[in-house]
Amino acid sequence: MHPPRLPERRPEIRPITGPGAARVQRLLDSLSLRDKVAQLVMPWIAGGYEPIDGAEMQQALLWVDSLKVGGIIMSIGSPTEIAAKLNALQRAAPLPLLVASDLEGGTTLRFVGGTAFPTQMGIGAGGREDDAYQMGRITALEGRAVGIHLAFAPVADVNSNPNNPIINTRSFGGDPQVVARFVAATIRGIRDNGMFATAKHFPGHGDTETDSHLSLPTITAGWTRFDTLELVPFRAAIAAGVDAVMSAHIALPALDPGQNRPGTLSPPILTGILRDSLHFTGLITTDALNMGAIVKEVGADEAPVLAFLAGSDLLLMPTDAGRAIDAMVHAVETGRITRERVDQSVRRILEMKERLGLFQHREVNLDHIAAVVGQAEFRRIGAETTQRSITLLKDSLGTVDQLRAQAQNLTLVVMAETGTTLGPTLASELRRKGFTVRQMTLPLQADSAVRDSVLQLIDPTAVALIAASVRVSSGKGTIALPDGAAQAINTIAARQPTVLISFGSPYLISQVPGVPSYLLAWTATTASETAVANALTGAAITGRSPILIPPAWPIGTGLQRDAP
Repeated sequence: MHPPRLPERRPEIRPITGPGAARVQRLLDSLSLRDKVAQLVMPWIAGGYEPIDGAEMQQALLWVDSLKVGGIIMSIGSPTEIAAKLNALQRAAPLPLLVASDLEGGTTLRFVGGTAFPTQMGIGAGGREDDAYQMGRITALEGRAVGIHLAFAPVADVNSNPNNPIINTRSFGGDPQVVARFVAATIRGIRDNGMFATAKHFPGHGDTETDSHLSLPTITAGWTRFDTLELVPFRAAIAAGVDAVMSAHIALPALDPGQNRPGTLSPPILTGILRDSLHFTGLITTDALNMGAIVKEVGADEAPVLAFLAGSDLLLMPTDAGRAIDAMVHAVETGRITRERVDQSVRRILEMKERLGLFQHREVNLDHIAAVVGQAEFRRIGAETTQRSITLLKDSLGTVDQLRAQAQNLTLVVMAETGTTLGPTLASELRRKGFTVRQMTLPLQADSAVRDSVLQLIDPTAVALIAASVRVSSGKGTIALPDGAAQAINTIAARQPTVLISFGSPYLISQVPGVPSYLLAWTATTASETAVANALTGAAITGRSPILIPPAWPIGTGLQRDAP
C-alpha cells in the first residue's frame, strides 16, 4: 500500500506591505552597527550530517548565535540532513537566517536525492524554454522544502569561449539571445514557486580561459561587445524580476579604465553599469570572497570592504567571518563607508526575510520533505528533459544508426575523473535491451602502463562505447582531456567502430577529431545514462548543440533521429 501523497506546498514570496515595511524599519533602527554589518555576511557550511558538538557545527553555531551573521550558504547533503541542520541553526540565530545554495541546473548539484536535470547547457540543447521554467519550478519547490530561500542560479554567462575552464556546461549556450530567454524562463520558474533567484556572474564570465577560483582572469573586450553579448542575458534577468545579481571575479580593463581589479571590487561595474545603466534595484552579491582572484589581489581583510564600496550588499564566504565583520565596522567608524550605505544594504536583506515570512516562521517540517524532493512527477519531468537534451553531433560511419537498428556486442570503456560514478546504469540499461556489454574502466589520469593494459583487453570486433566525463571543477583550471586519454581514444577509434559519449564538457571532439560518432549527454547522472541507452536503442534524438564546437560544428548542429 502506498502512503497518501501530501499536497504540494507552494511557498509564497510576500509583497512588502505597510505593516511589513514598518517591521523592517523598526528592526533596522534597533540593530547596532556591528549587528547590521553581520547581516551582510554569509559563510558556507557543509550539508552532511554533523553532531551538534562536532567541530563544523560548533563553528556554524558560533557564526549564527555569537557573530549573528545574516545568512548561510548550504552545500552538499541529503535533503533531511540539510533541513535538520538548518532548523538547528535557525533556532540558534537571534534573527532568522537567509539561506542560499548553488542550485544551478537543479537541486542535484547540492541535494543527494534531488531531481536530476541535464545541466543548463543540456536544457539549452533540448531547445524548450518550458524545460528551463520547469527546472526553476522544481528547484524552488525542492529547495524551499528543506529550508533554502535564495538560489544562486541561474548562470547567465554566455559560454563564448570553448577553453573556458569554469563555466562550460553551466551556461545555457553561446547565443546571447537564446541564453537570455532561457535565463528569464528559469527565473520565472524559481520566483513563481516561492524562491528568490540570482543571475550570475556579472557582467559575464563566459569568455575567460582562467579559473577565478585560482587567479584573476581578464577580458579585454570593450563596451560594444559586452553590450551585445555578455549583458544581454542580464538585461533579460532584470526584466524577469531577478532578485539578486552575483558579481564575477574578472578584470575588465575596458569597462574599468585604468584598473586591473576584479569586477567584484569595481564601482564602475557594479554601481555604474549594474545599478545606474541597467537600473537594477535588487540585491548585489559577491561571488565567494575566499577565491584566488580576490585574496591574491587585495587580501582577505580588505576584500569585503572593497566589495561593499564597489556596490555589493551581500558578502559571501569571506576567509574569516569575524575578521570581515571587524574590517567592515572599522571602515564605517573611520568614514570609508557611510552608515546610510550600510542601512541600504541591510534593508534589502531584511526585506527579503520579511517577504519570505521568516519573522513569523523560520523552520521547515521534516516530515514534508519526502513528499516533495524527488517525487515521481518531478523525476518524470527531469527524465523527459534529459532525454530531449541528448545530442548526436557526428555519426560519419553510421555506427549509432546501426546500434539503433539492432542489438550488438559492445565494449563500454568508462573514462572519468576520480569520484565520478559512471557506467553501471548505462551498461545495465543496454543489457536490458538485448545488448552484450563488457564494461571496463580507464581512468582519465591513468599512466601509460595502465592505458596499454586496458587497450589490450578491448575486443577489436566489438563496437566500442567510450563514456567520458570531463567536468567543470573549481580549482582544476582545465576542461580538456589529458593527453594520454586523448591518445587512448584515438587508438580505439582507429581500429574499431567507436562511439564517444561525453557526459561532461561537449568540446572533447576537438581533441579526438578522428572519432566517427560523437554523442553529447552533458552530465554524469543515472538519468543521463538512461537517456543515452534509450537514444542508442531507438528513442528519438532531437538535441541540437547550443554552442559552437570546434573545429566544424556551429550552434544548432544536431543529427535528428526519429523513434521507430
